[in-house]
Amino acid sequence: MPHSFGYRARTRDMFKRGFKKRGVIQLSTFMRPYRVGDYVDIKANAAQQKGMPHKFYHGRTGIVYNVTPRAVGVLINKRVGNRFIQKRVNLRVEHVRHSKGRQVFLDRVKQNVALRAEAKEKGETVLLRRVQAVPREARVVEAGSSKNLPQTLNPLRYETTI
Repeated sequence: MPHSFGYRARTRDMFKRGFKKRGVIQLSTFMRPYRVGDYVDIKANAAQQKGMPHKFYHGRTGIVYNVTPRAVGVLINKRVGNRFIQKRVNLRVEHVRHSKGRQVFLDRVKQNVALRAEAKEKGETVLLRRVQAVPREARVVEAGSSKNLPQTLNPLRYETTI
């Protein structure tokens, strides 16, 4: 018997709720504010079948372009062959959450503003760019030192205590 090619085919583990996460959806899910331009991660919640994304979009990150009372419109770049097509997907708020990847950038912007203001008061210049870590310093490992001698490991004999 051939397998099915339905809308939710082969999603048994993908849409499964987590351990101790089953049951009624938390109210905080509905209280989160979404604004146009926010980055959101799409993760389907199996407790709500309405407004659920197709399995292709599960785990993708997009940008909110439209907000309605119960749902958000998300722009996602879908790779088709050698090009990217911008897809517009409408999802209920249960299936999206704010992306934390963007939060790192926003925190760095706030920190840079504070550093720039502090440097301006002192009349100094400050480097705000991220700097790559320099390689570790060279060192010589001596084979004859007492700290670095090879150790011989032997297995312990098995003894019963009965």
